[in-house]
Amino acid sequence: MPNRAARHVRSLLAALFAGVLPLLAALLVTAPPAHAATLTEVTNFGTNPSNLRMHLYVPDTVATRPAVLVAVHYCTGSGPAFYSGTEFASLADRYGFIVVYPSATRSGNCFDVSSPQALTRGGGSDPVGIRSMVDYVQRTHNSDPARVFVTGASSGAMMTNVLLGVYPDVFRAGAAFAGVPFGCFATTDGSGWNSACAQGQISRTPQEWGNAVRNAYPGYTGARPRMQIWHGTNDDTLRYPNFGEQVKQWTNVLGVSQTPASTDTPQANWTRTRYGGTGAQAPVEAISLQGVGHNVPQSGMAARVIEFFGLNSTTTPPPGGGDPGTPASSCRVGVTTNAWNTGLTTSLTVTNTGGSPVNGWSLRFTLPTGQTITSGWNAGYSPSSGTVTATNATHNATIAAGASVSIGFQANHTGNAGAPTGFTLNGASCATG
Repeated sequence: MPNRAARHVRSLLAALFAGVLPLLAALLVTAPPAHAATLTEVTNFGTNPSNLRMHLYVPDTVATRPAVLVAVHYCTGSGPAFYSGTEFASLADRYGFIVVYPSATRSGNCFDVSSPQALTRGGGSDPVGIRSMVDYVQRTHNSDPARVFVTGASSGAMMTNVLLGVYPDVFRAGAAFAGVPFGCFATTDGSGWNSACAQGQISRTPQEWGNAVRNAYPGYTGARPRMQIWHGTNDDTLRYPNFGEQVKQWTNVLGVSQTPASTDTPQANWTRTRYGGTGAQAPVEAISLQGVGHNVPQSGMAARVIEFFGLNSTTTPPPGGGDPGTPASSCRVGVTTNAWNTGLTTSLTVTNTGGSPVNGWSLRFTLPTGQTITSGWNAGYSPSSGTVTATNATHNATIAAGASVSIGFQANHTGNAGAPTGFTLNGASCATG
């Protein structure tokens, strides 16, 4: 009897599993994949005078206040093509930021980087539409307005230069692959192509290039975005001299020396120079690619861009800025100002409140209107008024965790002897006091 009962139980179990296993198989076949994020087109995103299209990639898991990366395609390309042909979406999956892919719709699918409208803040061309895309993401996804970045290749690289020039208050940093300086492609005859610039025949002084950027947004005195520049030595479309002209332009705009603070070879046939600092978020970083032609970011390059932007961390900084992985207020600046008639001295104590050393630093701040630096100590200062960058001296290039450096300057003033404001150390906001 017990054996008969056991056989009966085994028969019931066999029948049960015979029914359950096909059901499980069906579930495995029909269940949706765990990864569901897709590229989505967005319409009616805001002011769009040149009828750009917008595609948006939002990873399955995003940071609490995600950063935004605008990724701009090459001529003949599109946002979806740039999405599928680069690694930025997979990096967004890893680090939780959102990617915007604009698409040009004019003949040739090139972006407007040449007209007076494009080269003027709010001028009514492609940059206005791209800014509307950024504003849309901020409205709908609670993104961090202090962490907006842009990268692009060829026409997109030229647009990267343009966006940093006309919207320095929107973009924190940019990375341009095979582009030209801001304003180099400028035309006045309605043409979208500038052969002299493309052939690398336009050379200007750093001050002239810098003025072109500053004239795009007259009166702006706030912080300027950092810039990463990539270019192949064998580029036959936008020739290699444009690499050096961009370095001239952005070192001048950011007020740092044209002499590299460091030079290395992170990969075979790459030469990387950093200006104004030696760390991964130096004010200007330039990578020369020996023997490379005109191309889009290749494998591994996108990760270097994300590192330069400071997005290679799942750590979300507090609201108000600071690169991911470098919390806002990981530095503190103490300020003492002593004034007389038309002059003053300002002493600054910069403390690294983070948990790791700062190797190579640049401190940016804004002087009150009417102040002009005449001399300084323990750092280099450039420019002498407006938004100033103080760059480390040889003897104080490293600030250990918890340690401080003391620097200062003498300045003339026209009545306002107030202290400087808006301190950032290597791009991260600093507390004061």
